Amino acid sequence: MRVGVLTGGGDCPGLNAVIRGIVRKGTQEYGYDFVGFRDGWRGPLEGRSMRLDIPAVRGILPRGGTILGSSRTNPFKEEDGVRRIKETLAKHEVEALIAIGGEDTLGVASRLFTEHGVPCVGVPKTIDNDLSATDYTFGFDTAVGVATEAIDRLHTTAESHMRVLVVEVMGRHAGWIALHSGLAGGANVILIPEQRFDVGEVCRWIESRFKASYAPIVVVAEGAMPKDGDMVLKDGSTDSFGHVRLSGVGEWLAKEVEARTGKEARTTVLGHTQRGGTPSAFDRWLATRFGLHAIDAVRDADYGTMVALRGTDIVRVPLSEATAKLKTVDPALYAEVGVFFG
Repeated sequence: MRVGVLTGGGDCPGLNAVIRGIVRKGTQEYGYDFVGFRDGWRGPLEGRSMRLDIPAVRGILPRGGTILGSSRTNPFKEEDGVRRIKETLAKHEVEALIAIGGEDTLGVASRLFTEHGVPCVGVPKTIDNDLSATDYTFGFDTAVGVATEAIDRLHTTAESHMRVLVVEVMGRHAGWIALHSGLAGGANVILIPEQRFDVGEVCRWIESRFKASYAPIVVVAEGAMPKDGDMVLKDGSTDSFGHVRLSGVGEWLAKEVEARTGKEARTTVLGHTQRGGTPSAFDRWLATRFGLHAIDAVRDADYGTMVALRGTDIVRVPLSEATAKLKTVDPALYAEVGVFFG
């Protein structure tokens, strides 16, 4: 049997660990052959591939990114996209496809299976941790660790200059990175997409910290929005899944804070540093287990499913369920950390 593997969407720490787990178990225990499709869905669309065998995955466990490359290609927006994918799979004699990605990549896999009969198994990947069918996605732990370390470092420079430092982290529709890293890093204000914020209230919290001779740190997710405004966009462009490019809420907020409080404010945008580099031990562990269970799902011909973490167990859930809705921060959970604001 020959199995195809692709990684779609944004890069993420732990992708190579998934690939390694799939290939090692699939080759050693089941005798499968593997084809890696390059650059997400663009690979099967354009016939771009590479051989995946044990030598190809040797030494990739601690590496960030993906040896297969990635892209935000949507085959349903391409002319004859489904037909081209089917032809590529047939040409390479691929009998099953494992798609590793977030809601967009897995949404494509779900449609290919349910509407066109392409045998797909999904593996959840996103640093935003916003897929509702799994407790955690790999990449999230690494992103939180990077953000927390940055916040730790920024405390000292904020105190040295007695200025406000606004830290913008990733999180388009879900504030999990902001919430976890902000709490772990001792931030004085945490702003997330799920809860619109009042700029005046943020300024009052900041002024309260200065009265205590303390320089405040504000952590804001890129998708956070003020009560009387809209999402701040980098520009008006969209990708093939219709997503606008975010970035800028941190800079906007810093200017508002400085104008309203008279306190000097600076912004640090962590951006892609959260997605790059060596994956944490937890992400390597989780990604490897996802890979092992994904190839088991192929062996069982349990297509149209995604592997997911529930507690400490890896289970299978329907791809349609996995992509039906996002997992967002519960208001009660956000309220817990409010004791540290101001």
